[in-house]
Order: sequence, then structure tokens, then C-alpha cells
Amino acid sequence: MPKFDANISMMFNEVDFLDRFELAAKAGFSGVEFLSPYEYEVDEILDRLQQNNLSQVLHNLPVGNFSAGERGIACLPDRIDEFKSSVDQTVKYATKLGAPQVNCLSGIKPENVSDDLAEETLINNLKYAAPILQEAGVKLIVESINTIDMPGFFLTNTSQALSVIEKVDHPNLFIQYDIYHMQIMEGDLSRTIENNLSMISHMQLADNPGRHEPGTGEINYNYLLSFIDEIGYDGWIGCEYIPLKNTLEGLDWMKNFK
Repeated sequence: MPKFDANISMMFNEVDFLDRFELAAKAGFSGVEFLSPYEYEVDEILDRLQQNNLSQVLHNLPVGNFSAGERGIACLPDRIDEFKSSVDQTVKYATKLGAPQVNCLSGIKPENVSDDLAEETLINNLKYAAPILQEAGVKLIVESINTIDMPGFFLTNTSQALSVIEKVDHPNLFIQYDIYHMQIMEGDLSRTIENNLSMISHMQLADNPGRHEPGTGEINYNYLLSFIDEIGYDGWIGCEYIPLKNTLEGLDWMKNFK
């Protein structure tokens, strides 16, 4: 049976962020994930988790200036010191919240930076972060993102992510496989997931086009989620989608998987 968590950066946007924990629990979720906790005191978030008996499944490392369009700093050669500082901040939040894993967004490559330099920077930053997070008991994962929604994003497909992981060569580095992004960039979802199951620590879903809930687009989630279950994936699947209308109204798709 798939184990779904609510991405409350996207879901339950009908209320303020700290009030979304309660709504997620009332909707039947036992876990939550979100983009960034750093705008809040860690104890504020911990209180909401505990009050609602929720597990913290995942959050990202700091991504830079999100409002200015930044989507991660790990591949940016002029932000290495900032990245290293962000790892310490991530450890503080992840360990206090009980997050078993954190996601590192590689970032959007500047036009004046070569692919080789961006990759070298990303690899070195991951080599720095992986053992520190391992010591803290937290998995480090990386995510590939489509270049239609996010032009210029550096990691764009599964093979590239695997190549980076191989070059980092540390046991505490895994893949976050986002079904929505990878449907756009590479397709062949079932085979790719099965072939790389041992390296996939977390999954996320949304339908395409539109990035709405399953059943609103082209992805056959009734087949795919059953397949993922059958091949033995036992991790969380984050519902990282934009509800087409009201969040609660859009949860009917989950009835097929209870």
C-alpha cells in the first residue's frame, strides 16, 4: 500500500502555513513535507507536528533567495561558503524535527558558468554535505527537475543524477524521484523506477500537464502506484501538487489506494 505524505508548501494553501499541519492530519495524512522550514523557529514547527501526531518526512536544504528565482545554490561556484553554512542549518532543523532525509536542489546554472564547473561544484558540495548529514542520521537526496517549469535547472534527468552520485561516491547520497518532473523529461517511468529502486529514497507525484492531483492528466497513476507497490518500494510518496480546486475536494483519487 503506498504511503502518502502531504506537501504543505503546495497543498492546503487555503490557510496560513502553520495551520496546514492540522488540516493535513484531519485529511488523513500521517506525514508532511515542505520546501523550507527556515522562515520559522524550529520549535514552532515541532509543536505543530507533535500536536497533530505527524511525521516530518522531508524538507530541502536552503535554496537561496526563492522570491528572486533561486532554486538551490549547490551548483553555484560563488556560493560554496554559503552552501557549507546551510548544511549546519539543515542539520539543526532536520534533527530537531526528526526528518529522516533532506533534499538538495542543485540550482539554476548561470549562463557564464560551464557545465563542467557547475558539475564539479555540485559534486564537491555533496561530498561535503553527505558525511555531515550521515553523522547526524539524515539521508541526503538530490532531485532532477524539468526545464519547462524551471529553465536552466542543472539536474534534469535520472541518468545525470546517477552520474553525479557515482562521482560523489558516498553511501549517504540517494535520489528523490519526482514522477511529474521525470514524465516531462524522460518518460519510461515504471522501468526507470524499477531499475533504480535501490537508489530511490523518496518519491513525489503530480499529474501532467498542470501539476495537479492524479487523475487530472496523462499519467496512469492507478497502474503506476500499484506497480511501485508491487516492486517493493516502501518509502514515502510526497503529494507535491497544486490542487485543481480545493485541496480536500481533490483528494478523492486516494480512495483507490487505501
